[in-house]
Amino acid sequence: MATAPLPPRPALNVRPFFENKTRAFWTLQAVGWTGYLVLRSASSIGNGLTWQAIIPLIIEAIVGYCITLLLSALYGYCRTLPRLLGVVLTALTLLMSVLVYAVILAFAFSLVQQNATPGITISRVLGAFYVTFTVLAGWSALYFGINFYLIVEEQIDQMQDLTTQASTAQLAMLRYQLNPHFLFNTLNSISTLVLLKQTERANAMLNRLSSFLRYTLANEPTAHVTVAQEIETLKLYLEIEKMRFEERLRPVFEIDAAAERARLPSLLLQPLVENAIKYAVTTQEEGAEICVRVRLAGERVQIAVSDTGPGLNETRMGASLSTGVGLANIRDRLFQAYGPDQRFETRSTPAGGFSVDIEIPFQLEDMNREVA
Repeated sequence: MATAPLPPRPALNVRPFFENKTRAFWTLQAVGWTGYLVLRSASSIGNGLTWQAIIPLIIEAIVGYCITLLLSALYGYCRTLPRLLGVVLTALTLLMSVLVYAVILAFAFSLVQQNATPGITISRVLGAFYVTFTVLAGWSALYFGINFYLIVEEQIDQMQDLTTQASTAQLAMLRYQLNPHFLFNTLNSISTLVLLKQTERANAMLNRLSSFLRYTLANEPTAHVTVAQEIETLKLYLEIEKMRFEERLRPVFEIDAAAERARLPSLLLQPLVENAIKYAVTTQEEGAEICVRVRLAGERVQIAVSDTGPGLNETRMGASLSTGVGLANIRDRLFQAYGPDQRFETRSTPAGGFSVDIEIPFQLEDMNREVA
């Protein structure tokens, strides 16, 4: 006897670092320039410089921090311009920032040089130009790299949203295709009962039909329901069909208690049973038995809908409802709901008849929407 699997562990809610872009920018600025100051100070002390040499390094880090703040605003403006103009202005902004940074750095280091007059000279500016260009160019490359990454991530999220919306729309469309054929048959039966003046049976069928439609209209077309809910709805549908076929329709249910909480797309089994009624019950004078089996096998839910009809033939293989849906509809709905993580097979049963086998993952929570 299959045992119910342990409930899934709750997923960790890991908040992405760049979810709040402003906070991420200030965090990277603080960490980056603090790390730069520490590395530069350690390198200077290791080369034998005095502690006084750290003062211009602190000034260098503070000025670099402020210049890169200004750069981030200017780069943001350049990104809104036409591409060629934006590239040219970005390059000019970087060169001007490097020059200003080099001038300030040259003056700061002239203050701590021994036997040197404080001031700005061309040689000092050119000496500092290499360091400032390397620092600001590296910072700019990191800035544009992170922004490019965020743009790509945003586009991927948009594509995933569009794919999900398209999948949901297609799933809803497939689900909505099921009702017209059933309504056509049921209303025809009610009309026949009215013509035969069997008003009590017609009224009972109308009541059952209203209950069934209340269920289908109250729930979202993409909702997942439990196996127990699906079976109850299926029994309601069979009660309506039972009034048409009486003893010719003999439904049998074999439901594993451990699988009753498993979820599946709503009204997944109804067209399979309707297909069995059309090709097994209707075509035989003695009718047929329709068996619905659901069992739990490890982490998989196995569903079988079989009948004792004439079995597999060319007409049955191409089975479709009068509205153009049928087995292909169920196959498409399964693929939309589970992707490749599902199985859908049709076969002849050993004792004669036709069977549809479905295997889906065991899920306790609706991956789409909760049933209303």
